[in-house]
Amino acid sequence: MDTQKITDSDHELNSAEIRLESIGGLGANLAGKMLAEAGVLRMGLNGFNSASYGSEKKGTPVKSFVRLTPANVTIRGANPIEEPDVVGVFHEALFKTQNCIAGLKPNGILVVNTTKTPDEIRKLSGLKTGTIVCVDAMDIAVEEKTRVNTAMMGALCREVPILDPEAVREMIRDTFQGKYPGLTEANIRTFDRGYAEVVTKVYEPDEDVVPTAFVRPVSPMGYKTQPLGGVIEAVGNSILKDLSASRQGFLPAFEVEQCIHCGNCDQVCPDMCFVWEPQTNDKGKTFMFMQGIDYQYCKGCLKCVDVCPTDALSQLREDDIYAQEHIVKHQFPVYQG
Repeated sequence: MDTQKITDSDHELNSAEIRLESIGGLGANLAGKMLAEAGVLRMGLNGFNSASYGSEKKGTPVKSFVRLTPANVTIRGANPIEEPDVVGVFHEALFKTQNCIAGLKPNGILVVNTTKTPDEIRKLSGLKTGTIVCVDAMDIAVEEKTRVNTAMMGALCREVPILDPEAVREMIRDTFQGKYPGLTEANIRTFDRGYAEVVTKVYEPDEDVVPTAFVRPVSPMGYKTQPLGGVIEAVGNSILKDLSASRQGFLPAFEVEQCIHCGNCDQVCPDMCFVWEPQTNDKGKTFMFMQGIDYQYCKGCLKCVDVCPTDALSQLREDDIYAQEHIVKHQFPVYQG
């Protein structure tokens, strides 16, 4: 098909480069795929989708990239999107571990799965100008028994001009009808609620504000810089890691009064989150008593909740305060040498 030259203003109105920031398990990869397919198969656009992820497991960082242009504009690049028009953040805790808005254009759109207000997200993300869209996609997904991806797709369709909500809705129907027909209508409802339940605020462009530039990560380990023989120089550095960004919106809440210190939770925990201390019971015998949870290492798998024989551990929707107020830190011996 012949292509014709279009102006920059036309390109901004009729094209979109979307970057989805997420963690494994929330469906960002599938969301990007469905948005691109809806553009190509149902809206007559040119589209491209790719994703970037590591070990492809729950909790690990995921990026999904979507390019959409009119049919007369050829997409020539397959590289990751570094200067997006739209950024969708599926998990607000990612703001703590990475620069989600890097490269976002001054008049760009930031869509966030959160219970916060746009002003709070602006402060958290560091965004100066553009549009901030907040939607409680997690709450919608819990109520509809789906995932946050279709709610986020609804919010994106509400704010991104090139996306046709009806076309995307039908693509969701086609996708789920083939593999999971029992989840089709629930995901359609999730999409519709995501579209309807957004809170949007526009922050006018400021000529004095310089957009946050995208910086390509450079690994300190290369064929010239890695230690000889692959020696691990920072032994035991896993104690420094913060795994809280891997949680998908829930964490285990601990009630010490209900705990019988059976240790079932500690046996199934993959990350040594539980803090124990030897204490003497009423009969003068020494046993290990659980003191609490070190939420720095908790990924929110909730296996502990499943095996708890009492009500000492329960599933709780995460907020900013609970983990900070209830964390019990491990006292690891640290040696330097």
